[in-house]
Amino acid sequence: MIAVGIIAPLVSIVDRTPIAFAAETKKGFLPVTDKKDGYTFLYPFGWQEVVIEGQDKVFKDVIEPLESVSVNMIPTSKQDIRDFGSPQEVAETLIKKVLAPPTQKTKLIQAGEHDVDGKTYYTFEFVTQAPNYTRHALTAVSIGNGKFYTLTTGANERRWDKMKERLLTVVDSFKIFNV
Repeated sequence: MIAVGIIAPLVSIVDRTPIAFAAETKKGFLPVTDKKDGYTFLYPFGWQEVVIEGQDKVFKDVIEPLESVSVNMIPTSKQDIRDFGSPQEVAETLIKKVLAPPTQKTKLIQAGEHDVDGKTYYTFEFVTQAPNYTRHALTAVSIGNGKFYTLTTGANERRWDKMKERLLTVVDSFKIFNV
């Protein structure tokens, strides 16, 4: 009886992992939840948060500076990402006008659409080429809370094969919630 009195409380202490958190966390990744702006995503363990003007959140690898994830938002009166056009049209516009400097060559590889909990997301893959490097990137965009959200992650093209699955996890984990 004494053993049960000691062990039973320990079992209840150990078993306090919230189910939702356990489902969202993936080995080798850390979660970010911005309750003020209404979004969440995962990023690779080992990346560090840095402050970059114009970005809401940025995490990057300290050794490979092109390996990063950033989130930004701009106000919008639109209610649905589809109001801006097809995934291809939105991707091409963002890549040329926002996601890459005008001096870099860009190439859209693919663009798609998916729904999560009734919210539409566009995701796309693209490459930007500067004189001294090529960056392979993935972006997810959606609308919620009166904002147009953009999450972009990527890596140097030479490390793409090594990083691709991790970066797909980052972009696939991006979710917007109501605030």
